Amino acid sequence: MNGSIIPLGPFELGLAASLLLLVGFLSWRLQMGVERRLLIAAVRAAIQLSLLGLVLAQLFNTLSPWLITLVASFMLAVAGYEVWSRQTYRLRGWWGYGTGTLSMLLSSVTIAVLTVQVILQPQPWYHPQYLIPLLGMLLGNTMTGIAVAMDTLGRETWNRQGEVEARLMLGDSANTAIADIRRAALRAGLIPILNSMTTAGVVSLPGMMTGQILAGGDPMQAARYQMMILFLIAAGTALGSASAVLIMSRRLFDQRDRLRLDHLH
Repeated sequence: MNGSIIPLGPFELGLAASLLLLVGFLSWRLQMGVERRLLIAAVRAAIQLSLLGLVLAQLFNTLSPWLITLVASFMLAVAGYEVWSRQTYRLRGWWGYGTGTLSMLLSSVTIAVLTVQVILQPQPWYHPQYLIPLLGMLLGNTMTGIAVAMDTLGRETWNRQGEVEARLMLGDSANTAIADIRRAALRAGLIPILNSMTTAGVVSLPGMMTGQILAGGDPMQAARYQMMILFLIAAGTALGSASAVLIMSRRLFDQRDRLRLDHLH
């Protein structure tokens, strides 16, 4: 069995899914109220991953750059919605959705394209075997960091409105008045990836490395791929969070450096 892949069929997946019945029973018994959400999440995950498998199989056969672009754009659009939906106080209008989406385009998408062109260099460079999984991992992780950073910025600005306005009255510029909140938002956005990097290989065995090992890959190659992914995610999260926080913090003030909380809802 060394170096081979153990196939998973419907029966094996059913056994794994049956463990969720135990979780649902515990939720019902302890009156946690999450059994319905758990069922919906499990069904969505199964459907979405099955559809992804079918789409990737089609992409591998056709290698159509237009179809790959369409799939990547859809992933970016959904990630942008998730960033928007996770914020307590979000910007009004297009800015609410566009800020997070644009930040991920500038960070995750750019880094993914540069990685396949400069580091991995598959032929063609947009080969979906490399580009789509890489983009998915980058979007999934930077999405979380950007959402946390933007949520922290909006929530803290709302809660500390009096402090920010007092600093403005004392002559501080908008950048200076909100600098502490902006730094706190950036730190909050980076916490998830910093924790992942700190505990990787000691507390946790990251998903990409685990998948390659289970698929029979060389453990050292799996470790190198995982290191590359962590470095890329850290860079993407930092760049994406910074751009989102800068755009959002500027939007919270008008041209005369007056705090405009009416831009939030």
